[in-house]
Amino acid sequence: MTRLLPFPIVSVCLLALWLLLNQAVSFGHILLGCVVALVGGRILTVLELPPVRVRRPGVILRLLGLVTMDIVRSNLAVGRIVLGFGRRQRRPGFVEIPLDIRNPYGLASLACIITSTPGTLWVNFDAQRGALTIHVLDLVDEEEWVRTIRDRYERHLLEIFE
Repeated sequence: MTRLLPFPIVSVCLLALWLLLNQAVSFGHILLGCVVALVGGRILTVLELPPVRVRRPGVILRLLGLVTMDIVRSNLAVGRIVLGFGRRQRRPGFVEIPLDIRNPYGLASLACIITSTPGTLWVNFDAQRGALTIHVLDLVDEEEWVRTIRDRYERHLLEIFE
């Protein structure tokens, strides 16, 4: 069974996503969605992903709360910038952040967090040095960004994945 469906949860999610995106539950869409789900699951075996180990699942909820608050706060700040409130000159810039996390799932989660927060963007990660480069729309204090990423996000991700 695992040869046909090596990642059954992923395959079910791909089928559901296919049906949602097509907004139809006809025989043809279900059949085509099953083909997409089977092929998608097989492609993941070719990637040879390392097994995921979540050590402290309770920390996920705390991290999710922090990220939600930061996204709402960042949406408001970027909205003020876009609408032209405040006359202060904005200074966009790049920040290099040294990271301790090396787990690929933790890094992928951090990339999703940073990129989904308005005003920030994941630019590069140098695996040899462990240095993350992000772009910030309104860079006031570089050290504050380093503290924010390391204390609010990386610390929790290390608890979850390492």
